[in-house]
Amino acid sequence: MTAEWSSCLTADFTTDLSAGEATDFAARMLSHLRASSGVRFSAAVTPGRNNPLTLKAEPVGDGYAFFVRLTPNGDDTVCHLQIEIDPITTPELREAFHALHGALTV
Repeated sequence: MTAEWSSCLTADFTTDLSAGEATDFAARMLSHLRASSGVRFSAAVTPGRNNPLTLKAEPVGDGYAFFVRLTPNGDDTVCHLQIEIDPITTPELREAFHALHGALTV
């Protein structure tokens, strides 16, 4: 996973995400988006780990902006990288997570 900000800051992280974790995460995101009521929510990509990678969704207009906090090697004593993702409309998100879930459950 590589995060780059304006070509000035680059951070590389090794990630180990199982197919089960990815499938479960996509299903939980779809559940939130199907019942979308314009309220914030969060979903942990890796809920069974000490320091799970969590995606926080904040309602903005007809969609959501996302905030992700990455911690190298799950270590709370090091610097964190927080990523903000611009708002994406709810229908676009549903379509993207439906495609991801479908690809994982083939």
